[in-house]
Amino acid sequence: MADEHLSPLDLAFWNLDSPGHPMHLGAVAVFDRDPERPVDADGLAALLTARAEAVPRMRQRVKDVWYGVGGAAWAADEHFDARHHVHAVRRTDAWAAVAELMARPMDRHRPPWEVYVIEGAPDAPFRILVKLHHALADGLRAVEFGAALLDQGARMPAPASAPASAPAAPRKGAEAAVPAQVRAPGLHLPALPLPDPRQVVASLPDRVREAGRALGIGSAVLRASLDPGGPAALGAAWTPGGAERRFATASLDVDDLHRVRKTSGGTVNDVVMAVVAGALRRWMEARGDDPAGPGPRALIPVARRRRRGVRGGRGNRISGYLLRLPVGEPDPLARLRDVRAGMDRNKDAGPDTGPGAVALLADSVPPLAHRFAAPLLAASARLLFDVLVTNVPMLDVPLTLDGCRMTELYPIAPLARGQSLAVACSTYRRRVHIGLLADAESLPDADTLAAALHGALAELLDACG
Repeated sequence: MADEHLSPLDLAFWNLDSPGHPMHLGAVAVFDRDPERPVDADGLAALLTARAEAVPRMRQRVKDVWYGVGGAAWAADEHFDARHHVHAVRRTDAWAAVAELMARPMDRHRPPWEVYVIEGAPDAPFRILVKLHHALADGLRAVEFGAALLDQGARMPAPASAPASAPAAPRKGAEAAVPAQVRAPGLHLPALPLPDPRQVVASLPDRVREAGRALGIGSAVLRASLDPGGPAALGAAWTPGGAERRFATASLDVDDLHRVRKTSGGTVNDVVMAVVAGALRRWMEARGDDPAGPGPRALIPVARRRRRGVRGGRGNRISGYLLRLPVGEPDPLARLRDVRAGMDRNKDAGPDTGPGAVALLADSVPPLAHRFAAPLLAASARLLFDVLVTNVPMLDVPLTLDGCRMTELYPIAPLARGQSLAVACSTYRRRVHIGLLADAESLPDADTLAAALHGALAELLDACG
């Protein structure tokens, strides 16, 4: 199988990675214990190891390439051993273990994923933490990887395509097509066909439109970076590495969110954003901070359809909206109206414009420039947004692992340098599960903020009558 180049955005994620701010996302699945048998963390780890080995992409690592200087590609890991990636952990405080594990960078010389079986207190549910580098998967792709490890995914027939570790058989006569002067033992050069001049001319209008769009997005990003930042409480220490994390969770009833939506209009996502804004207001007041002034700027990722003809076309393709959360507004229904108005403006403009579409600029940057620009971009994220709020789609069907029922699923978004909070939401079995990953120094009271989410929803429900 030919190596697949990373898409421009995946290459950007790979180069943005640093030891103190690893660019991996994750999810924690909570499972009920089987009353008939004790939890066997080592046995579960062995089961997950076997299932991970059957997923072709999980056998691949990122390697540098000579063609497309500065680029990288997915290639089979000749020394792949899934046991290096799956581990059993025994900790009474399971959420503290999640925070520590999410802070650890992954080995960049191996396939960039890890799975942990976390066995907590004797009578507590057990948890599975899945970590995936953002270059490997976005939220939707992460769900696919996770599902392959569960009982339902394991029962599905294996894909017809050959596994990534098995190279495709060479086409008959293919070697003869390569000039003798470039053939050598161990040297394999890709075919470099000359472009058709007619195709080049025909593509010029698209290239002009893309350049115009990139210029518009760049101008919007510059203007947004000049706007006043959000509350100082959401700014993390600008340290190059070694940052500790806190992880906290909240679970909201979908029926409650729909009740607010039916009363006030908009979408369930609008209600969730208003709940986040209300929770931040409550959290700031509990800390003695004044919520008045410019609200925090939330970056809301938006999934985009994969474009044909883009190298690494199976990779991430996302844009985003930028929304200033109205934490200074004391009226919960007025906060919701402000969120709706802001989201409506974003949707009217579309996901291809505005500062939130900054991820689309990756397509306009040559591979080598990604390597040089990554440190600058990593340090500049705080100038554009204050908090990441993402909604990860989830299969809403009963899921199990080794016969044990999954009851909760908390997604985890990466934490950018200079920021203290990333919020990720996912709906499963009529509950919206929210995972909060926080900088331990700037936001040690993540549990207080998680509890404030429940209070903010209750406040909205009371206001709806």
